[in-house]
Amino acid sequence: MNDDKLKIGKFEFNSRLFIGTGKYENFEIMKKAHEASGAEVVTVAIRRVDLRDKSKESMLSHIDTNKITILPNTAGCFTAEEAIRTARLAREVGLPNWIKLEVIGDKKTLMPDNEETLKTTKVLVEEGFTVLAYTNDDIVYAKRFEEAGAGAVMPLGAPIGSGQGILNPNNIKIILENARVPIIVDAGVGTASDSTIAMELGADGVLLNTGVALAKDPVKMARAMKLAVESGRDAFLAGRIPKKLYASASSPTEGVVR
Repeated sequence: MNDDKLKIGKFEFNSRLFIGTGKYENFEIMKKAHEASGAEVVTVAIRRVDLRDKSKESMLSHIDTNKITILPNTAGCFTAEEAIRTARLAREVGLPNWIKLEVIGDKKTLMPDNEETLKTTKVLVEEGFTVLAYTNDDIVYAKRFEEAGAGAVMPLGAPIGSGQGILNPNNIKIILENARVPIIVDAGVGTASDSTIAMELGADGVLLNTGVALAKDPVKMARAMKLAVESGRDAFLAGRIPKKLYASASSPTEGVVR
């Protein structure tokens, strides 16, 4: 039995990989990639989906909600007011009462606006949402989101969609050391080793989209990401050996007949 569960608010999962829904060639490939990833959480950008479309051709119809929990997100929002309105819309249409909170501050870099995100977090927490706050790798703001009541904090590994991996592992490590809520590394993951690095640092999970959706073989990459997250988590729990400047014999030297 797997007792190493990820717990965020009232939600509980075996898989620590969260995956997105955008940029796939078609919905069938998206669905197969989701299955291969083993993810139990899939993010959906509320502002970019027609929630009224219940047809078999809609994106939502390609998500197996018997196995997968939808995590609504506020992608495309640039102000607290937009993000609050989007979160409320997601709740009104019956999606789970949690939200990946994105408030973007710059259209070119797509870097988050921490002030607007913090303002929004306080409002949505007061309204009963479990908030997963997307931010940059800012140590101070990560703590402020936690203090504001966020159920999880999601620092980026690199600019969203860039595939650059974990650019500042030191900041991620410090955020993890200070955190009392789950830390999910979000954005910038380009390949499986990036996910493993995030998990070996001690992250509670990884959220990714482009690294799978735009891979040459999204389904195979999704499976690779699944294994990478699992192996990174096992390595973190196992505890790595310390790094040394000089070599150390791997075979015993005592009692050797010379």
